[in-house]
Amino acid sequence: MTKPNLTLTIAGNDASGGAGIAADLKTFAEYGTYGIAALTTIATMDPENNWSHGVTAINAHVVKDQLVTAFAGPKIGAAKTGMLPDADVVNVIADKMEQHRDTPLVVDPVMVCKGEDEVLNPQNVEAIKNRLIPLATVTTPNLFEAGQLAELGLLFNLEDMKKAAKIIHEKGAKIVVVKGGKALAGNEAIDLVYDGNEYITLTSPKVENANNHGAGCTFAAAITAGIAQGLDPIEAIRKAKTFVTEAIEAGFEYNQFVGPVFHSGYRLNRQDSI
Repeated sequence: MTKPNLTLTIAGNDASGGAGIAADLKTFAEYGTYGIAALTTIATMDPENNWSHGVTAINAHVVKDQLVTAFAGPKIGAAKTGMLPDADVVNVIADKMEQHRDTPLVVDPVMVCKGEDEVLNPQNVEAIKNRLIPLATVTTPNLFEAGQLAELGLLFNLEDMKKAAKIIHEKGAKIVVVKGGKALAGNEAIDLVYDGNEYITLTSPKVENANNHGAGCTFAAAITAGIAQGLDPIEAIRKAKTFVTEAIEAGFEYNQFVGPVFHSGYRLNRQDSI
């Protein structure tokens, strides 16, 4: 058996298993890659206090040491970022990725916890915009994140998404995927891809009463794994759209607050059809 392709996630831990490094590593495994993780944050929920969130940052020096370890093995086929706690951690990651320009980087610019609407750290947005976006092979902001990165505020429709994607691309990202998801009006979940030459619209039917916790992490992780497995980035994005849609369809209720996607949905659907 040949050695598997390596994929690296630099992200936070979600103890419910739906998002963060748990989602990333499960997605990497479903794609047949060897997943490596560098932990940046620990996110918790308090069921006794209206499911309020806690975010504990991992020290930037510890993140740096993890990345040294991760890159000390075989060549990493592709890497991704997720929740990052502060500008110091962003800078550590950017410094390391600048040393490994041949490693494709997927930047998932996580800015809020599930169910909340305030930016975790405004300085973090500037650091992601200035240090990571220029290094991104692909970046995958949702509507809120795209509006922040493009400095346009809230986005409401496809034309807004196109404006934001163009601005973010001009900041250095090779390919921008603005995730409309279920936030746009209508019956379709719409994502917009822009590579500097053309806009590509990806659609899928919205899943009613969707358990979609971790969908964004899973989508970015699937793109990362697809690229590591040799797919062209656009092909990797198309496959990831299908992968995450089927993961959402297979999702379940974890507790009163979140219902995660089930990362094995794509594979199990194809096993059932044999």
